[in-house]
Amino acid sequence: MKYEAVIGLEIHCELKTKTKIFCGCATGFGADENTHVCPVCLGLPGVLPTVNKRVVEFAIKAGLATNCEINQYSKFDRKNYYYPDLPKNWQTSQYDLPICKNGWVDIDVDGEKRRIRLTRIHMEEDAGKLVHSGTTIKDSATSDVDYNRTGVPLLEIVSEPDLRSAEEARAYMEKIKAIMEYIDVSNCRMEEGNLRADVNVSLRPVGTQELGTRTEMKNINSFKSLVDAIDYEIERQTEVLEDGGHVVQETRTWDPARGITLSMRSKENAHDYRYMPEPDLPPIITSDETIEKYRRELPELPDARRARLTADYGLSDYDAGIITSSRAMAEYFDAVVATGADAKLAANWMMGDLAKKLNEESLDIAKSPVDAQRLGEMIQLIMKNTISGKIAKKVFAEMWTNPDAPEKIVKDKGLVQITDASAIEGVVDEVIANNPKAVEEYKGGKKKAIGALVGQVMKATKGKANPQMVNQLLAKKLQ
Repeated sequence: MKYEAVIGLEIHCELKTKTKIFCGCATGFGADENTHVCPVCLGLPGVLPTVNKRVVEFAIKAGLATNCEINQYSKFDRKNYYYPDLPKNWQTSQYDLPICKNGWVDIDVDGEKRRIRLTRIHMEEDAGKLVHSGTTIKDSATSDVDYNRTGVPLLEIVSEPDLRSAEEARAYMEKIKAIMEYIDVSNCRMEEGNLRADVNVSLRPVGTQELGTRTEMKNINSFKSLVDAIDYEIERQTEVLEDGGHVVQETRTWDPARGITLSMRSKENAHDYRYMPEPDLPPIITSDETIEKYRRELPELPDARRARLTADYGLSDYDAGIITSSRAMAEYFDAVVATGADAKLAANWMMGDLAKKLNEESLDIAKSPVDAQRLGEMIQLIMKNTISGKIAKKVFAEMWTNPDAPEKIVKDKGLVQITDASAIEGVVDEVIANNPKAVEEYKGGKKKAIGALVGQVMKATKGKANPQMVNQLLAKKLQ
């Protein structure tokens, strides 16, 4: 029997506020353990929380950017459970009246567009962090707890079970990450836990509508882990079903070192949490005017930007998709084009030499030693025929460590392209005289032989001859 995977994601997105959701403690990452804490976030008796207004603003903007309906009346609830990283023994979250509901985003996998529905987006506080002595909770002798993260504001973005493969899940999470970066509500640094996902996976026979028994994998915090964990879980559940067994509803953990998922505990249902309205916080009431104010403050979002790049500059949908995948990259591209550089050349350089160097040195585009202004200036030198595309590669490599303007580098290094036909002609005559075999092959109908002659001319001029002129002069003389 063939099975179809049914996947849903609960993405936890840490918001980039200066203070926590219900108190004035700092939210900064990397502080000494248990230093960003106070009686409120530690849940000591007699304290009263207050809502951080910026959290509500960010939640509404996230909802608007993902096509959600905004609930004008929403409230906080207590989600009761015991775990060492939860000092109050409940998490302040939202249950039946979340701030946002019924949204959607479009994803693109292998050229096929799909709409993924969002059930809801709600606000909640993060729990603390368990620091295990081993690689995972399963192989640890001891675990310490750091409460710095307790009370850091989170959005939980819950999808419908509309995803069918690990690649679709990856594309969906990348889209959510891009949107949150664009609207500037989260740093989205997955290595710091700003963005992580709980993944629900179940299987059902192809062609049926009834959902199978699902397992949940907690706290997946990289795209590689997301894909690997889902692929493994699909394979594991397939084997269970094909052997005549039943998938158990449970929470599992992903062990990246071994490439497997491990059982942690049986999966809870909503009633197990004994949700109750939070008595210490008033409901959140949002007016039409406030919602419209936040809508007007939204920037151009990834899909709209992608459409603009294809319409205005004639970029391919693929190129526009790569460039708009992060706000920093999209803004870099717009800044390069604003210098007067050709858009297609800008896209090629960004996705070619620039991307390669950034990857080699593990740098974000925002920290590129070659800024948008200088890349734009270099592309203009190509457009003016001052340098060839080949020479530009040398110039770009020099620009990586040399802060000078591209024009100065070209002059200082003597890299100006030779466009004087008479200067090139002498070299062409010499190359023809010295390569009788290639000349004979060309005249005998082997037109590709001209490539070897062009290479010889370029070598003799140290790559500075205009390649187009070299081709034209050779073709003319060989006839």
